[in-house]
Amino acid sequence: MRTRDQLLDSLASDLAPVRPAPNLVLLIGSWLLGSLAYVVLSTWILGPLRPGVAAQLLDHPRFLFEMSFGLVAISVLAIALFRSAIPGRLTRRMAILAIGLVSLWLFNYVAGLLSPALAPSMLGKRPHCLVETLIYAVPPMLAAIYWLHRLYPLRPLRSALLAGLAAGLLPAWYMQLACMYEPVHILSRHILPGLLVATLAPVLMWLIVRLRR
Repeated sequence: MRTRDQLLDSLASDLAPVRPAPNLVLLIGSWLLGSLAYVVLSTWILGPLRPGVAAQLLDHPRFLFEMSFGLVAISVLAIALFRSAIPGRLTRRMAILAIGLVSLWLFNYVAGLLSPALAPSMLGKRPHCLVETLIYAVPPMLAAIYWLHRLYPLRPLRSALLAGLAAGLLPAWYMQLACMYEPVHILSRHILPGLLVATLAPVLMWLIVRLRR
């Protein structure tokens, strides 16, 4: 029969060094700022912002609030996303806050069907904005899934769903500055593709988990 010391030695011999978990605040900030910079730069390369958008932000407080609230909602979602990958770090209150803020922001565009923040216009229309939104969302999504996989999400599909949602909504949010402002167009060509990315991320995470087994 093995002695206690022999048992401990045999268990310890199989241990491998593990990299320490990254600083969560730094990780969230880096992903959010890096993803936003990528979306802004990519959008600018393929075309200018909507003419007069700066004046619209200054002259229409509701539009400014709409954009500010959207950025806050996505930022809180990013915090929840990475917290979900560390056991015990995502509280129920935090999850409800993140989803609640995002839902309120998106509902604003549904309400805009009756009372839009700006007068609907074709000004600044980008002919391929739907495809652009999808393309811009993919690298941030892949980056988020990479970091999720390096952490320890107990519910990886839930974490991947949050990753896809945050990554998809960033370009959807920025398109309100770059493309035409018209509620039906926003919902179908900006928001919808962003939500589609949220459904793709769990599939990708599932494949990664299956391949590593």
